Amino acid sequence: MHVVRKVTDDLYWVGANDRRLELFENIHPIPNGVSYNSYLLLDNRTVLFDTVDWRVCRQFLDNIAGVLGGRPLDYIVINHMEPDHAASMGEVLIRYPEARIITTEKAVMHMRQFGFEVDGRYEEVAEGDTRSFGAHKVVFIAAPMVHWPEAMVTFDTTDGVLFSADAFGSFGSLDGRLFNDEVDFDRDWLGEARRYLTNIVGKYGPHIQLLLRKASNVPVKVVCPLHGPVWRSNLEYFIDKYDKWSRYEAECDGVAIIYASMYGNTESAAFALAARLADKGLRDIAVHDVSNTHVSYLVSETFRVSHIVLASVTYNLGVHPLMQNYLTSLRSLNLQNRTFALIENGTWTCRSGDIMTKFIEEDLRNMRILKERLTINSSMNDENLPALEAMADSLLHSIRQLAETKK
Repeated sequence: MHVVRKVTDDLYWVGANDRRLELFENIHPIPNGVSYNSYLLLDNRTVLFDTVDWRVCRQFLDNIAGVLGGRPLDYIVINHMEPDHAASMGEVLIRYPEARIITTEKAVMHMRQFGFEVDGRYEEVAEGDTRSFGAHKVVFIAAPMVHWPEAMVTFDTTDGVLFSADAFGSFGSLDGRLFNDEVDFDRDWLGEARRYLTNIVGKYGPHIQLLLRKASNVPVKVVCPLHGPVWRSNLEYFIDKYDKWSRYEAECDGVAIIYASMYGNTESAAFALAARLADKGLRDIAVHDVSNTHVSYLVSETFRVSHIVLASVTYNLGVHPLMQNYLTSLRSLNLQNRTFALIENGTWTCRSGDIMTKFIEEDLRNMRILKERLTINSSMNDENLPALEAMADSLLHSIRQLAETKK
């Protein structure tokens, strides 16, 4: 039984959804599953744009056969060779032995590395090359490191469709609704789109910026990513999000308090600060425990807001291991342009604040640390209240200053 959606008059979504997979790339939790998008064009020549993960191959093959209706498959355009998009290519080639692959030189190298027998069955393309399939003419645009070196995107000049590979994707499986204007994107998809981009492609912000500049030179009407909804309206909204994320600019002037607490004392300080900020009128406040929040959510939140408070116990004369893991992830993903404040706790040797300061100054780029620090010896008491008040005031002053620079 094939399950497909029509994207344009002669272009079909033939992908599939996976709600059973628990960890994307065996790292990131996906409680709402994930979609693997593939698209099939019925022109004088039939063209399949990318394939899907092996886990959903059976549904995918049914979808292709259902749309082709007995026609041969002429071409397979591989924009991205990562296995969640290319693992089913071998099965497609078995069933459609006359199909020819169109892809980049580096993608062919990766195909051989993954064990696909493609010799004599492919055509290499590079930046600016074109192909005509009948009524439809496409142009190929290099997109290296978004997020593998072989990646490209394909633009259909006839209908204005951009097959965007991993760009503009999102975690989350589709529930029959394919298009962005069929869902409440802000409510149901924005967080997962941010978490996908920041954790998967966030390290490569400059490469995303290059692709955005290239895409601005073509009249895009529809964006067909390899994960998540297809965009056919309000493209400027999502492009603006990608622009901010890839420039490491915060979406919101708010505060995320990220804490590591062993026995609840540092946690209490984190919530005390959140309450003071709320008392003073701040509304965008989020509090997260590194011990029960997966680091991918913490990374996404840190990309979202302008100010981050790190609150950590001193653990084996260092910081809490899960706080260290979070900080290491920020370094790996190249986060920049944020303001930090620090809360430290220790019963005999309180060192976590100095260690976090050193990490931010030496391992992260373009960061600012507020001078107001809250130091706790075991648990908060009345003597800590002036420092707590000063930190809240300093955060609010910094947020107001940032807002003024944007006017």
